[in-house]
Amino acid sequence: MVTPAAIEGYLREKLDCHHLSVAGDGAHFQALIVCAAFNGKSRVARHQIVYGALGERMKQEIHALSMQTLTPDEWQAAGHSNH
Repeated sequence: MVTPAAIEGYLREKLDCHHLSVAGDGAHFQALIVCAAFNGKSRVARHQIVYGALGERMKQEIHALSMQTLTPDEWQAAGHSNH
């Protein structure tokens, strides 16, 4: 069974994340992903970047993933530190 830590590891392998947290119960997962690669991208394009990073795992191991995708500037504007 896939774990939140495993999903976080898969994403860190492919994306240079400013902040990343994944929670879930083994079937349904929630991710907060802050990444400069999202700059200038629509929500759909951001999700496609994440799906691309997860690759075949999205079809085989991960059955439900909801995600919040933010740029570092959006993260900072929400009141979080940029460091």
